[in-house]
Amino acid sequence: MYALVKTGGKQYRVAKDDKILVERIAADEGTEIILDDIIMLGDGDKVTVGTPRVEGAAVSAKVVRQTRGPKIIIFRRKRRKNHRRTQGHRQDLTLLQITAIAEDGKALKPKSAPANKAAPKAEAAEAAPKKAAAKKAAPKAEAKAAPKKAAAKKSATKNATAKKAPAKKTAAKK
Repeated sequence: MYALVKTGGKQYRVAKDDKILVERIAADEGTEIILDDIIMLGDGDKVTVGTPRVEGAAVSAKVVRQTRGPKIIIFRRKRRKNHRRTQGHRQDLTLLQITAIAEDGKALKPKSAPANKAAPKAEAAEAAPKKAAAKKAAPKAEAKAAPKKAAAKKSATKNATAKKAPAKKTAAKK
């Protein structure tokens, strides 16, 4: 069985246990992800073509590693104008290993939730108690720091007025 998967603006023909390099997907190494933008499924003589996608179909893949592509040099010049511009670029890529292809995407359940959907919620849940603790500690710290800040502002204004530049001397006329 094979599938035609669309990810990162490109299309890839994949089968089980294939390894493919795709545009960067925000997921940690070892994470199981589901690719659900399937354009075509093929199984021997049976071919299912989507219009534009095959509904319900999904491909399960494991993130092997995050990597970068080769360095590409962009060099622009205009003849007879002494105009040259050089620019370099390396594309961020993700190496995926296809673990399963299913016509019914509900059958594929990732072992761990996709990082791009579950991680922000988990981080927000962890950050909320930290913010609450920081707010409780902040009033005490501000009360101690307020008198010092006022004293620092007064001394800063005194120093600024004391260090005025001397007036310029006029040159004597001949």
